[in-house]
This record gives sequence, structure tokens and C-alpha cells, in this order.
Amino acid sequence: MATVTPPRGCGNISSDYYFLCNTEADWGIVVESLATAGIVTTVVLLLVLLCLICKVQDNTKRSLIPIQFLYLLCTLGIFGLTFAFIIKLNERTAPTRFFLFGVLFALCFACLLAHAFDLIKLVRGRSPFSGWVLLVITISLTIVQIIIAIQYVAINIDALKKLEENHSMDEKRREDFVLLLIYVLFLMAVLFVASMLVFCGSYKRWKRHGVHIFLTILVSIGIWVVWISMLMRGNPDLKKRPEWDDPVISIALLANGWVFLIFYAVPELCFLTDPQKPGDYPPENNFCQPKVMKKTYGVENQAYAQEDNTQVENRDRLYTPYSTHFQLENLEPQQDFSIPRPKTRPSPYQGYSGGKGVK
Repeated sequence: MATVTPPRGCGNISSDYYFLCNTEADWGIVVESLATAGIVTTVVLLLVLLCLICKVQDNTKRSLIPIQFLYLLCTLGIFGLTFAFIIKLNERTAPTRFFLFGVLFALCFACLLAHAFDLIKLVRGRSPFSGWVLLVITISLTIVQIIIAIQYVAINIDALKKLEENHSMDEKRREDFVLLLIYVLFLMAVLFVASMLVFCGSYKRWKRHGVHIFLTILVSIGIWVVWISMLMRGNPDLKKRPEWDDPVISIALLANGWVFLIFYAVPELCFLTDPQKPGDYPPENNFCQPKVMKKTYGVENQAYAQEDNTQVENRDRLYTPYSTHFQLENLEPQQDFSIPRPKTRPSPYQGYSGGKGVK
């Protein structure tokens, strides 16, 4: 029985792990090193995020912490999933590839989409979503991809185990792998449109967060177009299938993971502790403040003379210091405050002379 000689750099290990140590096919070592660096960087960012929680002053940014934490966890999973494509395809890595690839990316894009929905409200001066609502939106958007991936793996588990013989995907499995990601592509399209809607608003300070999301999804779309094109058309035309399939997907995972960190995670952490500024939100009760009531009758109380003079000087301001939710109106003065007195009537006996007659 012929024995396979381990390649240079590898010892007595299974042939499935040769790309992790093969110095002749060095793409595995390069991708492995960059993926490890991405894992370390992501862990550091997670620790930084936990340390900054108590320093966040803006409640709106505080509500984003749960989905940003989930976003970093998914990015960490993407870097870890890269090793499943460096290791050769077998009965353990095949279900992992088909299940986790779409789910992890769906979670990342759902986090970005929930943030974009929040920014669309903020740039228009509306109240933002709470942290629980953002988390529910993110999970709800991901459930569809989870269901699709579970159904596919459960139905095709036997076929996936048979891929171990050739250590590569056949034509049908490549098509299935891309078709499983249609919902992820849908999330990317919606996110691209939502990120552009963030720029349509009057509160400009929130638009810089929209720039982070827009650049992230724009570069991600470019990466996905390239790796899908190479997997389905480029590798067969270059006669490099199947040996180029795993490197193409591994590099795509690695590149998109670093895009998630550089274009979104790091800038968002830099602005997370910025204090709230007056121009970030609209003034409260802007449409329910009463107008100034001009005092025209009665004796003025001198104790409030200075306050009333301030109101007269600022006649353009439509609000009083002691505002209520009722419209104040001028009262019509009473015309007469005198008490009527009874008038005397002439006596009916006036001019009557009584007494004895004249003799």
C-alpha cells in the first residue's frame, strides 16, 4: 500500500490539514495568518467595546451596543470559518461550510441594516429605536437564512458526506452553495438602498455613521461579485477547478471580515463615546408651546416686572418661561365694575296738604 509523503513543512498529520502547514502551497499559510490576526483584532475590539459601555453618554449610541457586540461576534465567526475552507472538504467541514457561511453573513448585514433603519429616523429628527427593538429586528432578519440553511443541510446531509471522496464540490454543490446565499444577497441590496437613504435628512452629524455603513456594503458587494464570478465562471475557464475553489472562498471570507472591521467596527468605536450635542436632536415640544400673552389690563405686579420686560424684548420668541399645553388668550375687560344704587322715587303724597279746612 503506497503511503503519501507529507509535503514540506508538515509532519505526521492527516492529509486534510496539509494546507495549514504546506510551505509549497503557501496560500493556506498566508490566509491562516491573516485570519488569526483578524481573530485577535476582533477579540481586542470586543474587549474595548465592553470597557466603553460605562463611558457612553448618548442614550441613542448606548442602544446600539447590543447589535454592535453581536456584529463583532459574527465577524469573529467569519474569521474562524476561514479555517473550514483551508482544511480540505470532509464530512465535518462540509455541513459547517454550507450552514455557517450564509448565517454569519446574514447576521452581520442584519446588524448593519438595523443600524441603518435607526439612522434613517435620526437624520429626519425622529425618535430612534430602543436597543431591544434593534436586537429584535436583527434576529428577525436572520431567521430566514437560518431556516434555509438548516433545511438544506438536513435534506442533503448524506450527499455532503460523500464529498469527502474527492475533497471538492461538484458542479451541483457549487450551484447549491451560491443559491443558499440568495437571501443574503437580498439583505445586501436592501442595505445598500437604506445606507443611501441615511444621507437624506437635515441632521448632518448622523450622516457620518451612514458613511461607515455605505462604504462597508459597497466594498462587500464588490468582493461578493468577484468571488461568485470566479467560483462559477472564472475557475472553469482558467482550468483551475477544483484546486482554486477553496482558496477563492477563503480569500473572500478573509477580505470581507477585514472590511467589516476597518470600515465599520473601528470607526464606530471611535465615535461611541462622543457626548451629545445640541444639533443632534430636534428641540423638545417644538409644536406644543404656547404663545406669549400680552397683558393689557389690570395692575401690574412689580415683582414680575423684570420677567415681563424680558418677554417684551424677545417678542419674536413664541414661548413663555412657564409654558403649558393650553393656548393662552386675551380676556375681554369688564366694561363696568360699579354697583348700581336704587334711585329715589317721588312720594305720591308730595304736594298734598292735610289737616283742617279754612274757615
